[in-house]
Amino acid sequence: MKITVFGSGYVGLVSGACLADVGHDVICVDVDAQKIAALNQGKVPIHEPGLDAIIARNHAAGRLQFTTDAPRAVKHGEVQFIAVGTPPGEDGSADLQYVLAVANTVGEHLDHYAVVVTKSTVPVGTSDKVHGALANALRSRGANAPEFSVASNPEFLREGAAIVDFMKPTRIVVGAKDARAKTLLDALYAPFTSTGAAMIHMDVRSAELTKYACNAMLATRISFMNDLANLAELIGADIENIKQGIGSDFRIGPHFLNAGCGYGGSCFPKDVKALLRTANEVGYNLRVVEAVEKVNDDQKHILGKKIVARFGEDLRGKRFAIWGLAFKPDTDDMREAPSVVLINFLRNRGATVAAYDPVAMFEAQNYLGTDGITYVDSPLDAVVDADALIVVTEWKRFAQTDLATTKKAMRGVVLVDGRNCINAVSARAAGFEYIGIGLV
Repeated sequence: MKITVFGSGYVGLVSGACLADVGHDVICVDVDAQKIAALNQGKVPIHEPGLDAIIARNHAAGRLQFTTDAPRAVKHGEVQFIAVGTPPGEDGSADLQYVLAVANTVGEHLDHYAVVVTKSTVPVGTSDKVHGALANALRSRGANAPEFSVASNPEFLREGAAIVDFMKPTRIVVGAKDARAKTLLDALYAPFTSTGAAMIHMDVRSAELTKYACNAMLATRISFMNDLANLAELIGADIENIKQGIGSDFRIGPHFLNAGCGYGGSCFPKDVKALLRTANEVGYNLRVVEAVEKVNDDQKHILGKKIVARFGEDLRGKRFAIWGLAFKPDTDDMREAPSVVLINFLRNRGATVAAYDPVAMFEAQNYLGTDGITYVDSPLDAVVDADALIVVTEWKRFAQTDLATTKKAMRGVVLVDGRNCINAVSARAAGFEYIGIGLV
């Protein structure tokens, strides 16, 4: 099938590349000429394991093209995905200007029947707006305008595991009104459903809400465990034992039960805010989701509070090593990262920071700058003469580090583990004063 993907960001690139990899003929279109030129030269603008190889393979085979030529791209696709950004406003609402601009562009140039699919995470009712923008653009062209359908097909991709999630999905959610659109999308996803993925058809608004509901549920589990971890510390319980005890209940399961220093990224914070905004617009108070957001905002300050409890409010002359800057492992995404909150907290109290992350060093400078922070080339470089080591992102290499060598390079003895990813017994045996989240 011929597929057009508007947007060559995270969702658009992964979707376009993976659809090409199962044999579809895909054009990705973007207004950013520099990004498109880089992609045509084999340079991938985001860090996602395995994505560069899939893009290179399918671009070389001619199944995956990158262009800024929107009219050409519109005339190409039987299915037209809208995968552009929906940045949040200050009130939590999603900015739909880019989504609707794509709808207008499609309406201006469409010369055949197509299904226009919102792939971006959008508020409930966005597909109606897309339909209206398309209809208005087509109406202005006169009586010979082609027919079209609008559908919602939310993505459920985890950063750092997006290729696996797309190529081996547990379910594919499609919201569409008419049988023609459903038939076309069934054919599009046949390579995935034939190997076991469930195709779940529903109405458009339910599909739009499903995406927000999924992320809000996962965020709820994280905030619940973080809240419970803070209680565990106060009463002398161990959150790791609690996690094992409740995660073994088949009704709950073991996933998203790790206590830590808060969630970040491009999805959970934005989607939780957007869901709250949606509820507020119809006069409903999502009390649980409000609490989830509040707990997470507070949890991002937990590491700073632990440092102050150990070293005092005045941190002038203190040097802190930070391991991990990205909001999670296997990505360079710094959006809403707890490291930003922590590092600003430390610098505001006069401390200096030496920071290391395997892939997010360049991106981190856009968020943190260089004042009071040194970006180093290895975990060991970060801890030299440090008064304390703070682990913020649970990269696997940190859990496998030589703790004795690390401790020897430091000036102090404190290890604050914001993800409980360092073995506490081993750390204490190496001479560290180990401080975790919700641990005894």
